[in-house]
Amino acid sequence: MNQTQLKATQWLAGQFEAMEALLHRLVDTDSNSYDKVGVDAVGDLLVAQLNVDGIGVERIAVEGFGDVLLAELPGGPGKPVLLLGHRDTVFPKGTTTTRGYTRDDKLAYGPGVADMKGGLVLNCFALKALKRAGPLPFPVQILYTGDEEIGSGSARVHIERHAKAARAVLNPEPGRVSGNVVSARKGGATLIIEVSGRAAHSGVNHADGASAIQALAHKVIKLHALTDYAAGITTNVGLMSGGTSSNTVAPTATAKLDVRFVELRQWDEILTAIQAIVDHEELPGSSARLLEATTFLPMEAKHSTDLLGIYQTLAQELGFSVEGEFTGGCADSGFTASLGIPTLCGLGPVGGKVHTDREYLELDTLVPRGQALVATILALGN
Repeated sequence: MNQTQLKATQWLAGQFEAMEALLHRLVDTDSNSYDKVGVDAVGDLLVAQLNVDGIGVERIAVEGFGDVLLAELPGGPGKPVLLLGHRDTVFPKGTTTTRGYTRDDKLAYGPGVADMKGGLVLNCFALKALKRAGPLPFPVQILYTGDEEIGSGSARVHIERHAKAARAVLNPEPGRVSGNVVSARKGGATLIIEVSGRAAHSGVNHADGASAIQALAHKVIKLHALTDYAAGITTNVGLMSGGTSSNTVAPTATAKLDVRFVELRQWDEILTAIQAIVDHEELPGSSARLLEATTFLPMEAKHSTDLLGIYQTLAQELGFSVEGEFTGGCADSGFTASLGIPTLCGLGPVGGKVHTDREYLELDTLVPRGQALVATILALGN
């Protein structure tokens, strides 16, 4: 490592207590995706931390969800490095009143401790370390968003806009249980299928009806047949509802479909096939429409290869080793990778059992992963 990298990593070596203190405060602040007040409160804690070091933060107002925050550390004229971080969690408002931040000798627990409040701490302290390391050859930005857990509907436009101008994107989502980082992710979408039929009394004039449930059942079989394990494509109707009573031919039915895919090119093909199934009239008198609820694009490995090599080399110098790992879970890094921007994910502290009441973070990974993050950022000027 060069002198700038050493200066930044050495400063971080003495910051464990401060990093954990911020983690504690963040975890003890409820921030469900639909709790704008809570998500913005998490943002306020981060802004206060950054402002202490004179790091400016722009607030982009978002109606109904957490505001988007853009922190920037100025540098030379080069393209910036962009760090991502979502402030929302899956846990309902009020969770922290009965299950807040706790810890033992090795692990920290609490709602969102790994996914991804630990990563928020790393981003924040990365900028604080870089501020102390001296003049930067390029700016470094953090984009703190507020609705990743429900598809980044309000944040995607901001993520893509800033990623297009970046030299690279680093996303400290939780490190894998194995200790690895994430070099590739599946894309995924939640689609809603609404079927309309024709109501009739099931005993008096059954033949006059057109069952929306029956039509939907035919579609579900066809949708599930699109699964192709060899290609990494899966389809799953996980929720269905319909009808009004057992003695009425169902006039309506609805299903939620989860779709996962590996490559960006697959998405258009799958969506075309799904649309054809939805459009097909299964029964005379029935019709259906397809609605797109959320979509995450895939993070293909080809966009992380060079960054992974840099990160691995620096991690070795810092005393730990990682591999790149593929996961079926989606994240905002898929949006940036799908733009062709070099992207690496899973750079946060190591954690596990995310989205459960047993979610944990390995405390002794806070500092090393932070050091590897700042060292990687600084290496991108070479």
